[in-house]
Amino acid sequence: MSDTRGFLILYVAYIVGVLIGVEGLGVNWGTIASHKLDGKIVVQMLKDNGIKKVKLFDSDESSLKALGGSGIEVMVAIPNGQIEKMNSYDHAKDWVKSTIMDHGYNGGANITYVAVGNEPFLEAYNNTYLNTTFPALKNIQTALNEVGLGDTVKATIPFNADVYYSPPFNPVPSAGRFRPDVINQITQIIKFLNQNKSPFIVNSYPFLSLYYGSAKSQFPLDYAFFDGSKDPVVDKGVVYNNAFDASYDTCVAAIQAVGYGNMTVVVGEIGWPTDGDEYANVEFASRFYKGLLKNIAKGTAKRPGYIEVYLFGLLDEDAKNVAPGNFERHWGIFTYDGRVKFEMDLSGSNKSLVPAQGVIYQPKKWCQLNPKAKDLSKVQDYMKTACEAADCTSLGYGCSCNGLDEKGNISYAFNAYFQVNNQKESSCDFGGLGTITTQNISQGNCNFTIQLVAPSGQPPVVSLAWSSMVALPVLTLIALLLDLLDGLCFL
Repeated sequence: MSDTRGFLILYVAYIVGVLIGVEGLGVNWGTIASHKLDGKIVVQMLKDNGIKKVKLFDSDESSLKALGGSGIEVMVAIPNGQIEKMNSYDHAKDWVKSTIMDHGYNGGANITYVAVGNEPFLEAYNNTYLNTTFPALKNIQTALNEVGLGDTVKATIPFNADVYYSPPFNPVPSAGRFRPDVINQITQIIKFLNQNKSPFIVNSYPFLSLYYGSAKSQFPLDYAFFDGSKDPVVDKGVVYNNAFDASYDTCVAAIQAVGYGNMTVVVGEIGWPTDGDEYANVEFASRFYKGLLKNIAKGTAKRPGYIEVYLFGLLDEDAKNVAPGNFERHWGIFTYDGRVKFEMDLSGSNKSLVPAQGVIYQPKKWCQLNPKAKDLSKVQDYMKTACEAADCTSLGYGCSCNGLDEKGNISYAFNAYFQVNNQKESSCDFGGLGTITTQNISQGNCNFTIQLVAPSGQPPVVSLAWSSMVALPVLTLIALLLDLLDGLCFL
C-alpha cells in the first residue's frame, strides 16, 4: 500500500510539473555578439514561446527597456568586475536606485532577482572574489530592503557546480560537501539567503563534464543524457542514471550538511551547444533538451517535483571568449538571428518553437575566394587575421563546416570577416584574393552567414589596410582549468 501511495505521489508531482510547463522555465539572454538582435524582437520571441523568465549577465539599459511592460520576470546581474565596488554600501544603494528603481517601476521591467557576480567562487579564479562576494550580497539585499523592495526582489549568487563535490572514497550524491576553501563563506551566504528567502543558484553542465572527461575516458557519453546509462551511480539504493540528477542531489546534500536542507535550489544555467566541438551538435543538443525538460518536471530523488531552471542560452553569441572551447559561441537554442535550430517543446503541449519575427539582414552578398586567384602564398595570413576578428569556430574538427575543402575554408573565413564588418567592400579585398558574390555559397549543413543590420552608429569590428596588412598580434588564451574530475560523475 505504501509503495502504491509513493508511486502516486511521484506521478502527481510529474503531472503537476508538466502542467506547470514553461511557467517555471527561464532562459539566459547573453549579448556578447558582433551584431545584436534587436531587443524588442528578442522579447517578442520570448513571449511567442511562452518564456516567462529571463536571466541577464548585466543590467544593460537597452535590454531592460525592451523587457519593460512585458511581464517577463527578470534576473539582472552585477558582473564579477563590479563585486568589489559593491562592498561600499553607498555604491550598492546607488546601483539599486539606477538599476532596480529606475527600471523596475510599474510598467517597466519586472525585476525579481539580482545576481551578485557569476560563479565568483569558480576554482579557476583562485579565490579572487572569495572575501568580497558576501559583503556585496549583503549590501545589495540591504539596499533593496531599505527602499521597500526586499519582498519582491531578491539578491542571490549563481555558483558553478565545482563549489561542491563528493569525496573519492565515497563518490555518491549523499556524500556531497562544499569545497574546504569556500565552505565558511558559502555557509554564511546560505544562512543569509535563507533569512531573506532567496534561492541558492547553481550552474550545471553535463556537456562540460563530457568535454573535459571524455579525453581521459572518465566520463561515459550516455551519462550526460537522460535515456539510461550503462554505468549508473548507486547511492544507498537510489540509482542515478544521469549526471544532472547526481549533480543536483550532490548540491542538495552539501546544503543539508551545513544545516539548510529545505533551501530552494534553482539551476541558473544548463544547456548543450550545437557546434564548435565533435560533441557539440544539433543531434546531441536535441537529445539532451528532450530528456532535460521531461526530467525537471519530475525532479530528483532528493527533490521530487518541478525544478526551476534557466536554459543556457537563448541565442548564439559570435564574440564570446573561446578559451574554454570553440563551442562557447554556440550555446543558443536559437541561432544568432533567432532561427530555430531543432524542435523543442517548452510547454509540454507539443508546441513548436517560434522563430524571431521582423529580423533585418544585410544585403544578400557574400565574400569568397576569387576563382581566378593564382598566388595563394599569403592566404594563411589573411585567414588568420580574418578569424581573429570574426567567428570561424564552425571550421574545427567535427564541426558543421569541417567537410569544406581548402577553397571552402578560405571562403568561409573571408565571408565571416566581410559580414562582421558590415559588408564593407574593402573588407573583401584580401590583397586581391577575395571577391563579392550574390550567389549563396553555403554548402550542406555549413551556413555562410549574412549578418544582421548593425545598429546606427556601430563601427566595423576592425578595419585594416590590406595593401600594408600585418597579422594582428595573437592573443594568448589561457584555458579555464576546471577541476571537473573531482567527483566527476556528479558534475
